[in-house]
Amino acid sequence: MKKILLDGELNRYKANLHCHTNVSDGKLTPLEVKELYKEHGYSVVAYTDHDVMIPHDELNDDGFLALHGYEMEIDEEKKEDQSHKTCHFCLIQRDPDNLKQVCWHREKYLFANAPKYRDQVKFDESLPDYERVHTGECISEMMKTARDNGFFVTYNHPVWSLENRDDYINYHGMHAMEICNYGCFIDGYDDYNPAIYDEMLRGGEHIFCIGTDDNHNWPLNTEGATDSCGAFTVIFAKDLTYKSIMDALFAGNFYASRGPEIYSLYYEDGRIYLKCSPAARIFSTTNRRRRWNYYKNDEPLTEVSFRVHDDDKYLRITVEDESGRRANTIAYWRDDLLK
Repeated sequence: MKKILLDGELNRYKANLHCHTNVSDGKLTPLEVKELYKEHGYSVVAYTDHDVMIPHDELNDDGFLALHGYEMEIDEEKKEDQSHKTCHFCLIQRDPDNLKQVCWHREKYLFANAPKYRDQVKFDESLPDYERVHTGECISEMMKTARDNGFFVTYNHPVWSLENRDDYINYHGMHAMEICNYGCFIDGYDDYNPAIYDEMLRGGEHIFCIGTDDNHNWPLNTEGATDSCGAFTVIFAKDLTYKSIMDALFAGNFYASRGPEIYSLYYEDGRIYLKCSPAARIFSTTNRRRRWNYYKNDEPLTEVSFRVHDDDKYLRITVEDESGRRANTIAYWRDDLLK
């Protein structure tokens, strides 16, 4: 039986799911962010300013959709030398009419320009102020609360955050993690994270992976570099409506990339079949010490297939172009493929 994983008959929408504007600590206005990303072929931006969820419906048009979201940060006790750990995750609301934030504190945690928007935040006023603590128990509780209130939850840039396996292996409740955070990556942090993704999968987390910019649009330490339009998520959906895009995210109908394109993906008779833009290498990764690599010979690769073995708990695929840029599928679990 054929099981469609990424439907080539659907529309493909380029998205940045982690974005900052001058609502918090970014340089550009929400409109300027829209103009920049539309110029580079994007159709979707999740506006995830720090700690305040401000809708930007005024930006929507036939070719652009603004998703409602925000980013939360949970710090260890802060140190002047910036050596403390921190956990950041984004929350993107599935229901565009639900603008209530979760885990809200009436006085703490807002910084940069965010305090100017405090009075616009909606929250459950019957609940006490939420105190953030950098522990697996607290962070998992926050993620679960967000999920229960309709948010798509993504775990962000673990390398920049100085977190390690002892931290993130105890975080439960996320939908996805950033396999690439371009803003951190281009600024010198090794936040291309396939190994961390596999650690979490092998630890039992059934989560997706996304590519994001985490753009702030300030000058970077790297001369001439920009933190925008470098990593993205391609969403397969029937149309550019809030419902279709969010339904696709929750269903895992997307892949992450820094350049290569994936056109279609399906499972049939024990194999996963992939079509993509011209590639120099395509390889699979599983929970076991087993990989399979295709390398181009005279012509670039555009179609390959991979066997899913009986002892593979999951399989994911990486497409690499001539420049070394990669596209990453989510992990596909064998038990789900057989349903």
